[in-house]
Amino acid sequence: MRNDSEQNDANAKRVLSGAAWAGFCERLKAAGTAILRPETPATELDSAEGWRYLSRLARLSLAMMLEFADPDFPVFYAASHDTIKVFAPNPDNLYLNATIAGDRDYRIHGQRGTVPYLSFGTKANRFASTGTMASTGELDAADMRFEPDGSFEILLSQTPQPGNWLPLADDSSMVLVRQTFLDRAHETPARLAIECLRRPTGPAPLTANILATSLDAAGAFVENTARLLADLSQRFARHPNALLAEPYRELSMRTGGDPNICYLHGYWRLAPGEALLIETDVPDCVYWNFQLNNYWMESLDDRYLPVAVNKHSARYGADGRVLIVVAARDPGLGNFIATAGHGCGTMLLRWVSADRHPRPHCRVVRLSE
Repeated sequence: MRNDSEQNDANAKRVLSGAAWAGFCERLKAAGTAILRPETPATELDSAEGWRYLSRLARLSLAMMLEFADPDFPVFYAASHDTIKVFAPNPDNLYLNATIAGDRDYRIHGQRGTVPYLSFGTKANRFASTGTMASTGELDAADMRFEPDGSFEILLSQTPQPGNWLPLADDSSMVLVRQTFLDRAHETPARLAIECLRRPTGPAPLTANILATSLDAAGAFVENTARLLADLSQRFARHPNALLAEPYRELSMRTGGDPNICYLHGYWRLAPGEALLIETDVPDCVYWNFQLNNYWMESLDDRYLPVAVNKHSARYGADGRVLIVVAARDPGLGNFIATAGHGCGTMLLRWVSADRHPRPHCRVVRLSE
């Protein structure tokens, strides 16, 4: 086993020779096998989106593992947004991530804003090794103390602290923040900043060892995440046109899920002229939403199409139930969700801080009906 000095020397040679970059490129090439699996939809649209998805994972991997990877000088960045979407991100969410280390202490401070749901989680990000993300601490606004002007601070440490405290573990490596909007046009996001306590006076210069290690982790992240997403879609496809929670509860937590959220995953498949009807009771909850995703678990583009519905935007029946209609065109009833040119994909329904978790009834009908 190499000592630190030997590893530094080896990585310096890899950077000087270009081998570190070549290794990163080889991992990107290997990740392409996930797109070429025989069970993936063999359409031009699904294939094009698959290759685009790899390019998005590559961008995210470099941000996560290289650009924003210094735990002494963390900053909040968005790991999921309109053009990077990992593990069916919620279109109503503003996601923020920051790199941390479990052996340090941190402070998050800012203004609460008016988003209905605000949560903070510390995670052990293992996507570059095992393709998982374990929760090491959770805190949401309902359990936090705020000043009259909406300001607040959270202390992050392994040792309990008075006030707002977010636990760390030895292997904590990420803070994940969820801000969930009901009506984004009329709600204000929280303003947040993070700092490492007792940090050095300034960032150290980039070294060959840091660069090589970061490129190795970035390549592994892309390959492992692409493989995991393909595995999940294949697993969901075993139960087409159904939304299920229990078989996937542990899986949701192992991929960065929030314990306050019940995730009902599904796979939809429709022939031309068919529609998927989803009918459900609605629990007493802070928030709920339904969204349609492509095969690669990317939420479809809600900027231009009706591909998601939530507690605020939904139309309810006289009995308080909700009818969601997934189809290629709007039949003029219920809550229309557009398939956006796709014939299949994944889907997700969330109940957030709900008093119960009803299972929706799903059935396929002819759109002409």
